[in-house]
Amino acid sequence: MAQLDPDLLALQEVRDSVERAWRACEAVHHFTQAQTDALCQAMAEAGARAAHELAKLAVEETGIGRVHYKILKNLFGSEGTWASIKDEKTVGIVARDERRGIVEVATPFGVVAGIIPTTNPTSTALFKSLISVKGRNAIVISPHPRAKKCIGATVEVLRRAIERAGGPPDLVIALASPTIESTGALMKHKKVAVILATGGTGLVQAAYSSGKPAYGVGPGNVPCYVDRSADIAEAAAAIVQSQSFDNGTFCCSEQALVVDKPIQAQLLAELARNGAHLCSEDETAKLARLCNRGGHMNPDVVGQDPYKLAEWAGFKVPRETTVLLAYQGGVGKEWPLSIEILAPVLSVHVVDGWKDGCKVSMQTLHADGLGHTCAVWARDERVLESWFLEKPANRIIVNGPSSQGAVGYSTNLMPSVSLGCGPQAGNITSDNITAKHLVNIKRVAFVRSDWQTLQRRDHERAARLGGDAAPRGSGLPGDPALALGEARAHGELAPAPSAFKSAGLSNWSGNPLFLPREGSEQPRSAPPSTSAPASASRSSSLPPQAPAPAARSSVSAVAQAPAASAAPSPAPTFTQPKVQAAAKSPGGFAPPTFSSAPAQRSSAAHAQGGALSAGEIQKLMEHAGAGCPLGPCKGCNHHNVATGACTA
Repeated sequence: MAQLDPDLLALQEVRDSVERAWRACEAVHHFTQAQTDALCQAMAEAGARAAHELAKLAVEETGIGRVHYKILKNLFGSEGTWASIKDEKTVGIVARDERRGIVEVATPFGVVAGIIPTTNPTSTALFKSLISVKGRNAIVISPHPRAKKCIGATVEVLRRAIERAGGPPDLVIALASPTIESTGALMKHKKVAVILATGGTGLVQAAYSSGKPAYGVGPGNVPCYVDRSADIAEAAAAIVQSQSFDNGTFCCSEQALVVDKPIQAQLLAELARNGAHLCSEDETAKLARLCNRGGHMNPDVVGQDPYKLAEWAGFKVPRETTVLLAYQGGVGKEWPLSIEILAPVLSVHVVDGWKDGCKVSMQTLHADGLGHTCAVWARDERVLESWFLEKPANRIIVNGPSSQGAVGYSTNLMPSVSLGCGPQAGNITSDNITAKHLVNIKRVAFVRSDWQTLQRRDHERAARLGGDAAPRGSGLPGDPALALGEARAHGELAPAPSAFKSAGLSNWSGNPLFLPREGSEQPRSAPPSTSAPASASRSSSLPPQAPAPAARSSVSAVAQAPAASAAPSPAPTFTQPKVQAAAKSPGGFAPPTFSSAPAQRSSAAHAQGGALSAGEIQKLMEHAGAGCPLGPCKGCNHHNVATGACTA
């Protein structure tokens, strides 16, 4: 047998993996909170123990970042994540508000599709797996092809930990042969409940276009404004620490350094004291050609050391250099280093005053950074408030490193490596994504104690406006439905509806029109036969009806015959005239006409679709509204709302 195409194998792997994950979800569906937490704690401890080995694998395979900081990220993605969610209730009844009568119950989503990038592969896999299992979900991870080995190793660590803790290891699965097609198939699989997408703009758009709920994150072109009121030395040290944190591979790392003119020289001097290099005009041009390819970040520069970037660009800096600084005169295509660059490279923009700084920061955010993160260094409350109120960023880091601050490492934001950017960036949320976003909350609601009072008050208000003091079904005094119920309770009316239900019939099946036979120009109702006896017009079992009132305007007028003193009015019949173009309704059918002629019918006429028999008339009357040619009872002039009787 010929070997299957790799793309077909990848697609089959997706199907098999999702099925395995689905079965694992079912296995833990009835786990208690304690059992679920035991799995998560085992996963977090295993991830922390393997932090160093996984960090080395990630750097060796991807060539991105630094081992020391990958270790920190792995600890953050395992122990740090677990510490932030371990006390959250994600199983069963999670909240009860006795005063409001609301009970909240947590249920799992199901299978999560986790898309993992190359920038932070192992720490993101640890993080997404933990927050998924915390909600009794399973996760199928699609690694970036350049990071599939280190992500696969991370998943194996977690699977062994789950198994040791008594859970199904298939709660965490990684695709061994990921492709673009298989990732798309995973996101669209019918048994995938939600997508956690971390990657470029195209990937996030694909996730939101898959037809599944998705948590996607947008790009982060982060401006960092340093005001004249800032602590300059502290700002310089923190900016360097942020850029050095795994070589700026977090999308929340500073990208544009916006400097207030009075403190420009002092800040640059402090940055140089912390190892930063200010590029000359020639070096800036060379660096721009390296980092910007056709208006987009060159992926080869992601997470690289500053000295390597300088060598690749064509100039030299010491190996100990921490950040490359390059002046830019604005934001946009004319300034190639003003884009997001996930490397220790900062564009430098000099402004005069916080209002000018506000303008440049806004331009930077609008250049592919909307909704993500911005940073501000100031002690002037006016400046800080302007950033809080006006900047279209959902994480504003004040007087601290942006990389560590936005993810909740140096701040009290929720620890996360998936940062929602809100509607500005087309994301479903602006939150730091965590376990609560993967738990469905259903709510049980008890009737409020003042409901009857509220209802009575609103009915009275509606009655004053509409004139109906007791509408049918309201239960208020004078409700015609109550009168009907009383009549039935005293035996004044037969319990007709139950008889119909026992026969398997419905009270409503539409209003079929009476049409001519196909291919015939003759009306469906034949002329009354003169030979038929008059008694055939009514069955003895049909109770006598009162004379019909005026018919509705939608049918022709009833020809009222003088009522005999000893005989009831003849039962009306319905006849369908020849279909004429002028009389057609919008649907192409002519409305039936209403005649008071007796229903006389021969067997021959019956076979040819002639007038209705007495039995058919009785059935129509029993189902008043169901097959009645006059239509539903509601609003019909022949319907007695007090008794429910049809007088047609």
